[in-house]
Amino acid sequence: MKTDTINRVASLGLLFWIIKIVSTTVGETAADYVSSNLNLGLVNTTILMLIITIGVTIWNFKQKKYFPPSYWALIVMMSIEGTLITDLLVDQFGVSLLILDVVFAVAMALVFYFWFKKEGTLSIHDINNDRREKFYWIIVLTTFALGTGVGDTVSEFLNVGYVYSLLLFGAIFLLAGILYYFKVVSGVLAFWIAFIVTRPIGASLGDLLIQAPKDGGFGISVGVINLVFFLIIIGSVLYLSIRTRREKENINSSNAIQM
Repeated sequence: MKTDTINRVASLGLLFWIIKIVSTTVGETAADYVSSNLNLGLVNTTILMLIITIGVTIWNFKQKKYFPPSYWALIVMMSIEGTLITDLLVDQFGVSLLILDVVFAVAMALVFYFWFKKEGTLSIHDINNDRREKFYWIIVLTTFALGTGVGDTVSEFLNVGYVYSLLLFGAIFLLAGILYYFKVVSGVLAFWIAFIVTRPIGASLGDLLIQAPKDGGFGISVGVINLVFFLIIIGSVLYLSIRTRREKENINSSNAIQM
């Protein structure tokens, strides 16, 4: 398939991982807030967020490049929708968390397989055509659903608790970076391991903040957490938008000088 040189997803860096984790926390808390506090119910909330997610997906795909507002808006919406899908299957349909973990893990592996088979790479530095971008976002949604299930399995089903769950997945995240640094694993593998575990990290952080002290949390209002974390995301995305625009202007200026 014909490709161009414009990468359509965010480049890696400290801010990428901060926004990613905060976005996943918002996915956990916002889904609960809309479903419970606004009395929409789990089914109606899932449908509403799906419609919004589809709209944001169309907006992002029309860019044909990395555009921070649409990219991170889609990350947030897929985080919310991934959480809702898992919660809906568990709470409404009675599907076991362990079964969901296996199903989503197999689904993710299949998407990775077909992605590599079609494109020959799983690198996020080469998301430069429509098919790769579709594979990328399917994986993103799948990892959010999987991460929600795994996080709930570890913290609730296995009774590990929110703090130890946060420490466990945080350690896996750091281990992926260390193994990459010492060239034990490839950058692609290290990235996707880290990307997957940021979901249970964010979910565990969200649960730790909002759950009542008697349940092992801090009991902070869901509305407060959503407001603070949304402000962090918005501020970070504004910064990235300004930086991206300046980088583009510098490139155009350099090309003009060379001509």
